[in-house]
Amino acid sequence: MSCKYSLLFLLFCGFAVLSVSTKTCEKGTSCTIKLPTQNIPNEITWTHLSGGDLISRKNGKIKINTLKGTIEEDGSLTFKSVSLKNTGKYKYSFYASDGTETSGQVEMKVYAKLPKPTVMFHCQPNGSAHLTCGIPYSEDLTISWYNGKQIINDTSEKQLFLTPAQKQENKLYSCHAKNPISEEQSESITLSCPAGEGSGARKLFGFDFWTLVSILSGGGALLLLLICVLVICVCRSCSQQKKHQQDEEELRLRVFQDEAPNGTTRSKHTARGQPAPPIPQEDLSPQTPTQTQTQPKAQTRARPPPPPEDNEEYPPSLPRPRNKQHHKRNEEPYRPME
Repeated sequence: MSCKYSLLFLLFCGFAVLSVSTKTCEKGTSCTIKLPTQNIPNEITWTHLSGGDLISRKNGKIKINTLKGTIEEDGSLTFKSVSLKNTGKYKYSFYASDGTETSGQVEMKVYAKLPKPTVMFHCQPNGSAHLTCGIPYSEDLTISWYNGKQIINDTSEKQLFLTPAQKQENKLYSCHAKNPISEEQSESITLSCPAGEGSGARKLFGFDFWTLVSILSGGGALLLLLICVLVICVCRSCSQQKKHQQDEEELRLRVFQDEAPNGTTRSKHTARGQPAPPIPQEDLSPQTPTQTQTQPKAQTRARPPPPPEDNEEYPPSLPRPRNKQHHKRNEEPYRPME
C-alpha cells in the first residue's frame, strides 16, 4: 500500500516539474513573475528563452542585466512596463544556502487591451449578407455575435455569413470581443439591405438587369456588323467606279492619239499612270531624187522617131500635134534631130 502511494507521489511531483505555470499581463503595466520557492536564494539567474537575454544576481548584487528587469529580494522577476516582445518562456536557476541547485520555467503572456469594435455589413446580390467585426488582431481573441440580446455565434472569426434564410431585416446585430485581460462590446446596427441589393435580382426598366445587358450587347454587335458590311460595299463600289472612269479616260486618250497628226505632242502617261507606247515617226529628212520619182524634165529635148521605112502596105502615121501647155513649159520649138 505504501509503495502505491509512493508511486503516486512521484508521478505528481514529476507532473508538477514538467508543467509550466503561466503569468498573464497587460501591455504597459507592471508585471512580476514569482519564484516558486520559500527560501531566499543566494545566487539566481533569469533567462528569456525566446531572445536569450538574462539577468543574474549573486550575494545581493546584480551581475548581468540584459533583460531590462529587476530581481526582487525573494528572487522574483519584475518588469515595470511590459511590452508584447516580453511574451515567452523564462527559465530560472538558483542555488540555496546549502548549495542545492533548483531550476524551472515560467511562461509570461502579454496582451494589449482591446478597443471598442465596430460592425460593418455588406449585402450580396443573391440575398445573403456579410458582417465584419472591426477590431485589431490579438492573441487568444474570441468573437461572439449577437442578434439583439441572443447570441448566434461564438467563434474566433471576425466575419459572420448570413444566408437569405438566416438574415432578418431591420434587426439589431452586434459583436463582442474578448481576450484574457479585457473585453469590449460593439454598438448595435440595423441590418437593412436596399431594394435591388440583396433582395433578389436587380431590375432595369422592368427587365432583369443581366438579361437586358445581354440583349443590348447582341443588338450592338449586329449593328456593328451591318455597318462594317455597308462600309465594305461602299468602298468596293467607289473603287469600281473609279476604275471605270480611268478606263474611259484611257480609251479617249488612245482615240485622240490615233487621230492626231504627225508632229503633235501627246501625254507620256496613260490615264492609269502607265507609260504610253511610242508613236512611229516618219522620216522627214531630205532624200535625193531617184529614177523612179517623177520630176519635171525642164530643158530636155524629145527624141525624134526613127526614120520611116518605105512600105507600101503600111504607110507611116502622121505625127501628133504637141500640147500647147507643154510647149509653153519648155518655151522652145520642136527641133528634129539631125
